[in-house]
Amino acid sequence: MQKVMFMGTPDIAVPCLEMLCKRDDCEIVGVVTQPDRKKGRGYELAPPPVKEFALSRGLEVFQPEILKDGAFSEVLEEKKPDIIIVIAYGRILPPYIIDYPKYGCINVHASLLPKYRGAAPLQWCIINGEDKTGVTIMQMDNGLDTGDMLLVEEIAIEDNETTGTLFDKASLCGAETLSKALDLIFEGKVTRTPQNHEEMTYAPMITKEMSYIDWSKSAESIRNLIRGLNPSPGAKTVAGGKIIKIFEAEVDGETNEAPGVVCCVDKCFKVACGDGKMLSLKSLQPEGKKRLEINEYIKGNNIPEGFVLGN
Repeated sequence: MQKVMFMGTPDIAVPCLEMLCKRDDCEIVGVVTQPDRKKGRGYELAPPPVKEFALSRGLEVFQPEILKDGAFSEVLEEKKPDIIIVIAYGRILPPYIIDYPKYGCINVHASLLPKYRGAAPLQWCIINGEDKTGVTIMQMDNGLDTGDMLLVEEIAIEDNETTGTLFDKASLCGAETLSKALDLIFEGKVTRTPQNHEEMTYAPMITKEMSYIDWSKSAESIRNLIRGLNPSPGAKTVAGGKIIKIFEAEVDGETNEAPGVVCCVDKCFKVACGDGKMLSLKSLQPEGKKRLEINEYIKGNNIPEGFVLGN
């Protein structure tokens, strides 16, 4: 029986933890996740999804505020994990944690490493128009997603894929691929493949500034941004000083209008883009209101043709 410590925070990490609960050769000695954070309109403290699941299974949960300078050493010495599984934990692990377990720390990263290292690999795959991504099981070292690869599984990105649907795919794929990797690790049959660092690309955290649409770009690139930021934080544009979030759009027709100009508001809502093509908006959310399908939005729309969207 291998003593396993799990480190993860958001929804995408839950299937991996659930898989570990089902393995007869794993004893989960602790679940480490981020502290509860304030969220929602009431700014009430809410537990991370991994914590909620762990408590539902009677697992012991740790939520350290800091890890550096040996702050977590006492827990490690108490629980003595043989292996630590990390997926979207949200913090860089110091060397004393990475080096502690017999089998080291194993990371489940949602990209085909060495491409898309960093905090938001799935979002950037869609934003950049990729047609595939995947899951890489990696032996962690002291770099940012730089460790040797143990197992890789590809995932196709469909034309209408959003980050939300891709997260669901990646979370299930991650659990399946991790389980295969653990079989190899515990049997001593795993092969470590160094990454080609020259092929590295970076997927930084998504910021609010990145979510604003630049209508001078091509219609397809804007559509990819919309897909990549769906469901959160949502791609944004400004109309009359108010923010509109756009969640779904299609490239639809050509125009001579300048970028950002509203070309049609009758039965559809089309906006001119920088490459002479139009983007037909399908689902959006006006500031302070609920998300609407475009036919619902048009009924109360007060934006006329010729209006220019943007900052």
